[in-house]
Amino acid sequence: MSNKGELTVTGNKRPDKPSVELTEAEWAIMRVVWEHQPCAAGTVQEALAASKGWAYSTVKTTMDRMARKGLLRTKRIRNLQLFSTTIDEVEAKRGEFCRMLKRAFDGALAPMMQFLVEHGGLSAEEARQLREISRRMTQAAKANRADAPHQGETGDGRAQ
Repeated sequence: MSNKGELTVTGNKRPDKPSVELTEAEWAIMRVVWEHQPCAAGTVQEALAASKGWAYSTVKTTMDRMARKGLLRTKRIRNLQLFSTTIDEVEAKRGEFCRMLKRAFDGALAPMMQFLVEHGGLSAEEARQLREISRRMTQAAKANRADAPHQGETGDGRAQ
């Protein structure tokens, strides 16, 4: 059930591409690959050694599975296998966010924001940043409405 005036996420903006769902391990690997691509599994293992302590075989096996799932693509140069991503970071974050929003807030953005504000999830600085984003979005929407042709006019201001 949706309240009047709520912003609701109804679907992916790119229906030709399914929503991306990554495990925690895949997120860790993708972050390294996004930063270093194309890169070998050894590069990823070295980057994650301090924080995860994963062995090379664990990283390589996970990356091979990710390639089979279509998250990574591979390119072989002699004995070296290089990995790069098939999705960008924004697309992965969008998929993760939309799943969370749908599960926890039935897809409605306003109740999520209310929850964050009421339950101490936002610092004063984060609240200020959100107000600034909201202000910019409102200004952009007003500018778009002012630039759009009025009903019965063409794009150049002439009557139809």
